[in-house]
Amino acid sequence: MAYYEFTIKVPETFKDTLIHRLSEAGCLGVIENDEFLVAYFPEKLDISDVKTDLSIMKAILEKAGRSHELSYECALIPEQDWNAAWKKDFRPVDAGERFTILPPWEEKRPGRINLVIDPGMAFGTGHHETTRSCLTLMEKYATIPKKNSFLDLGTGTGILAIAASKLGCRRVVGIDTDPLAVDAARKNIETNRTPEVDIREGSLSEIDETFDVIAANLISGVLVQLAGELSAALNTGGIAILSGILSGQEGEVIEAMSAAGLRTLERYRDGKWVSLVVERSRQA
Repeated sequence: MAYYEFTIKVPETFKDTLIHRLSEAGCLGVIENDEFLVAYFPEKLDISDVKTDLSIMKAILEKAGRSHELSYECALIPEQDWNAAWKKDFRPVDAGERFTILPPWEEKRPGRINLVIDPGMAFGTGHHETTRSCLTLMEKYATIPKKNSFLDLGTGTGILAIAASKLGCRRVVGIDTDPLAVDAARKNIETNRTPEVDIREGSLSEIDETFDVIAANLISGVLVQLAGELSAALNTGGIAILSGILSGQEGEVIEAMSAAGLRTLERYRDGKWVSLVVERSRQA
């Protein structure tokens, strides 16, 4: 499968808005650096909407006399070139107090919980702030006594499911609607020697079990839609770690979760991103 690669120069003040719009348009992943965003889309997607959004943003900047600050290039990347594309940007990174995320060709770090991740075609190395926030909150909440079962919703590369297993959760399930993500996650489970992690293809509505902890690193709109299903999938006293929420959008997520019987325990900020920890009360 081939992929579209957008290399976008955009002002810092517009990055949050653009990342959100790219996600809504079907973006598979974004690599962010000081000057550019590099966004990937599947070949089968009609990317005309993406180009329209970029044209609109450029027109807005033009009115402000800043049109030169936004530009982009789009290229179709053959499948065989994908590994080279992400490897050049994949470096080991620490997350939380104990985790280190690293690619298979790097030496493991002594004294750390090493998460060896090869994203394959799932577009997720674990370097994003939202993933690191999830890992930080998992260290705090997933190791509480009696937190023995864990669901990773939208598992991607399987990084959070693998981390839950290494934190001691005895029953771990990762689920994703993307078969490419499922394949990548299963390979990473083998690499990390966590065979007890059960990776499934499907959606939350197909899960007929309940869990002590659920991690959902999605976007705010999806979290709002899934609030009721998330609540139903949690055991009484269970918690959900919700990430992928841009600062300023957490209010609608909190409101939806509250309506579903989930009370907010913590708001965790990492720059422009907010993660939430919510708990299913006995009255839910």
